[in-house]
Amino acid sequence: MHLKVISCPLLILLCVCSTQSYLNVYTNVQEGQKLLGLSAEIFYIRAGVINTNALDYVINIPSRISSILINWQSLIGRPISYGISVSNSLPSAISVNLNITKSGYIPTELEAFQLQVVCREGINVEADVNITIQVTLNRALNNVTEFTLRRRKMCYTSVVLEEDPIVSNSVPPEKSENGLLAICVGCVVSLVIATTLMCIALCFRNSLTYQKSTFNKIEMLPEIPKAQKTVPPPPASEPQELHRRISELTVQRCRVRLSSLLQEGTYGKVYRGTYNDTDEVLVKTVGQHASQIQVSLLLQEGMSLYGASHAGILSVLGVSIEDHTAPFLLYPAPDNTRNLKLFLQTPLARTLTTIQIVRMSSQIALALAHLHSHGVIHKDVATRNCVINDELRIKLADNSLSRDLFPGDYHCLGDGENRPIKWFALEALQEKLFSEASDTWAFGVFMWELCTLAKQPYAEVDCFEMEHYLRDGYRLSQPVNCPDELFAIMAYCWALLPHERPTFDQLDICLQDFYSQITKYV
Repeated sequence: MHLKVISCPLLILLCVCSTQSYLNVYTNVQEGQKLLGLSAEIFYIRAGVINTNALDYVINIPSRISSILINWQSLIGRPISYGISVSNSLPSAISVNLNITKSGYIPTELEAFQLQVVCREGINVEADVNITIQVTLNRALNNVTEFTLRRRKMCYTSVVLEEDPIVSNSVPPEKSENGLLAICVGCVVSLVIATTLMCIALCFRNSLTYQKSTFNKIEMLPEIPKAQKTVPPPPASEPQELHRRISELTVQRCRVRLSSLLQEGTYGKVYRGTYNDTDEVLVKTVGQHASQIQVSLLLQEGMSLYGASHAGILSVLGVSIEDHTAPFLLYPAPDNTRNLKLFLQTPLARTLTTIQIVRMSSQIALALAHLHSHGVIHKDVATRNCVINDELRIKLADNSLSRDLFPGDYHCLGDGENRPIKWFALEALQEKLFSEASDTWAFGVFMWELCTLAKQPYAEVDCFEMEHYLRDGYRLSQPVNCPDELFAIMAYCWALLPHERPTFDQLDICLQDFYSQITKYV
């Protein structure tokens, strides 16, 4: 949203009022809940002070909503002259109408005007709708202030509409038709990253002085319970340790019921089911034709997060191995838990907001901070290895079956091993070195996936060229509608030298700080 002052600066306008409050423009609690999913007022002008944070973001109007209300009131004891206009980027697809005249007076009593935004039937588009208001406080001094409230109307007939939607709307979404992102040209990306890194570096430097109580001050961002401080078990790749884990988690096959097939690859399958007839679970297994190597890999990778006690980590719940049958790995899956990457590719994900993306990023940052505090490196951080439920709570999962279920995300560089090349840091590509810093790099790509609704990173770059691209300074470009501050956090994850990348404690502090900035106007 932009703000401009015609003929006379806003400062002079306020001085003419002798510093008195002169105007309120805002949406009430009911509208905030309807549009943002937050029970809060959203002030654009409060007592004459313009809120640039609120004016900086586009708010979505979901398909199920056909009208919005804006409250306003003159505070100077007399009506204030106004002019209002509405722009519509797709008049052939949607119609817009105000219930007030194009010019008139802002009342001294609190009132609301209505904007109707109606989609034409049978279309799937998004349209920008801007409400521009001119406020004239003193015609003799030509004090005219103009500001614009920006909205984006979502028209999707394929989305299942509910009275209380799973996803609320506020700040800019990712438009799927504009999601294809090119690789930055070296000199341009250097300039962008240099600028953003200077900004984010200050955040990370300040984060070192934060106390733990700082997190509790951000009331809107739900806390994730701290995990138990347990000593990490030995790697699951050791045969004796793997056997011990399987023995501890063994469940009877007769207690597992499969209800629906969610994913199927060449040999791998993921089912939704129940355990003991009450617990909802996801079940990973393989077909009867799977090789012994594939079965062993399922068990080994499925046990990689064994014993990880954290609200942001999905660890295996049980294992069923019986003679002459494929093994079952059971994972807890309440509230319609499903794969995050597949969710991001559905129409429903198009209404995800920056606020929600920051929340989701913070959840995974805390999960990885927990793993790293116990000396565990994930090595495959990506949306395909996360799950999400109806409450938009996401968890980091292991990478079992991912190579088979998401073959386009893994490539072989001639060494016989399929690896997620496009998510790898340079040192992981060159020397197969994995560390907390390489997880940080992958986390930056994970955030980029969230913002682009799971677009393929470096889609136009051959996997054999990735090492040269990264070494020469090429990085992913800024997603459409991604705020500069959020992209700065991503970019800092892609620092060439591992020691220059932030830790996940630092990343979470910066995500919390940005979350506080974008929600402080509500």
